[in-house]
Amino acid sequence: MKQPFDRRDGKLVLAHILFAFVALLLGGVAGMLQGTVRSGMITLPANIGYYELLTAHGVLMALIFTTYFIIGFLYSGVSHTLGGKLLPSARKLGWIGYWTMSVGTVIGVIVILLGKATVLYTFYAPMKASPWFYIALALVVVGSWLSGFGIFRQYMTWRKTNKGKVSPLFAYMSVVTMLLWQIATIGVAVEVVVQLIPWSFGWVDTVNVVLSRTLFWYFGHPLVYFWLLPAYICWYVIIPKIIGGKIFSDSLARMSFILFLLFSIPVGFHHQLMEPGISGFWKYTQVVLTFMVIIPSLMTAFSLFATFELYGRSKGAKGLFGWFKMLPWKDARFFAPFMGMLVFIPAGAGGIINASNQMNAVVHNTLWVTGHFHLTVATSVALTFFGITYWLIPHITGRVLTARMNRLGIAQTICWCIGMFFMSGSMHTVGLLGDPRRTAYTTYDDHPDAILWMPYHVAMAIGGMILFIGLLILAYIVYNLMRGPKGETEYPIGETAEGAEETPRYLERWGLWVGIAVVLILFAYTLPLIDMFQTTVKSPGYVTW
Repeated sequence: MKQPFDRRDGKLVLAHILFAFVALLLGGVAGMLQGTVRSGMITLPANIGYYELLTAHGVLMALIFTTYFIIGFLYSGVSHTLGGKLLPSARKLGWIGYWTMSVGTVIGVIVILLGKATVLYTFYAPMKASPWFYIALALVVVGSWLSGFGIFRQYMTWRKTNKGKVSPLFAYMSVVTMLLWQIATIGVAVEVVVQLIPWSFGWVDTVNVVLSRTLFWYFGHPLVYFWLLPAYICWYVIIPKIIGGKIFSDSLARMSFILFLLFSIPVGFHHQLMEPGISGFWKYTQVVLTFMVIIPSLMTAFSLFATFELYGRSKGAKGLFGWFKMLPWKDARFFAPFMGMLVFIPAGAGGIINASNQMNAVVHNTLWVTGHFHLTVATSVALTFFGITYWLIPHITGRVLTARMNRLGIAQTICWCIGMFFMSGSMHTVGLLGDPRRTAYTTYDDHPDAILWMPYHVAMAIGGMILFIGLLILAYIVYNLMRGPKGETEYPIGETAEGAEETPRYLERWGLWVGIAVVLILFAYTLPLIDMFQTTVKSPGYVTW
């Protein structure tokens, strides 16, 4: 039976979702301008810097858009599956977290636009921003923690009142996602509060650079899975219901999320393979742990395509790939996330290359890396979030997705994929030719190699323009979803297939799994951090813009 969505919960969810899309739109403007500048198509006014745009683009899209959307989406699912509405205490924590993050976001954007924080979204030392930029980041992190505590509160209360029952899959995955976030952000919180804020205020003269970068990447790689796990929730739980199928295996889905929790945090050194000051042994150890994350990714791929095939066979599909034709290709709620799934295949392969020591030496600090994370977060994750939006906003607002908006959703997805093909494809290709990332337009004094890069830069700019058109279409869709015809839109929670194995109770022994995660983190980081304190490499701050 369909449960009505509590209006108070709807306001909280909608506030997060709309804030996320405002950040996405502003970040998209910065990204399009950045691409046209780098290609040499336009020249910015003297009072606007390229690296200001680059920082705004990264912060707004990679940090703000994703965090707000994820928290809003998780709160919606937790509300729906754990009792039908949020506890007053959980809702209150959600609002406090929202306003704390929003104050931090506004401060951070102002500081960036004033040209006082042109340090990119990878804000580690020795480049130094205004202390207010770091304070803004701290507020965003603290606000997200408060929202996470609200989710934990809702879950624990449900467990107490439903003893002996297995928690709903959506809620279970939400808890894993926020646990991952809470543990991972400890590193960046320590970096910002203990190192960067005192340093930027001038209370200390120098900062330990290797430690700063290590604390950031302790957070920086799990951030990728904080982006991905909500997309996986959609793929595992929502998509089966949308297509009319069943979840292949509840226990497999839960185990894959536990493996992400265990192995996606103690792997930050694979972002520092080219960096001195870290022992080769510990780099190798964390590369091994990085490759362990491939296992739950493959489990996810197997489960999803098993779901698709079983659904197709139930509809009479014949032959090896007959089930493929049975999928609802004209439904934007399915089409957008499915294209995200397909793009994640080359995106994941690129991640394996980045984490491999010898191959990483070829692509390190080139546009290949930029192309990689545009495939992961800007395509696989973003398209899935777009697909969620097509039913989540109507569900909250008591409206329906019209046939016209559905067709626009299909067109927007195609537009996004074409734009990303040009942009990310060019980035990957020119990165293999040695083109560095994080640089504005330059021909390096007309060096022959740099001249050969320029056509790829133009292709990137064209791709960025197409993506911006897709973003405008999305903004138009979101606006119309708020004003669509009144009606009931289902919150699509899938059911587990008949005959699937019973979910083992040990998967909800949180003390066990968090304990193992902590042990792995201590193993991967304790001795390297001790070594960093003993062989300190300190630096003053640099302002290069």
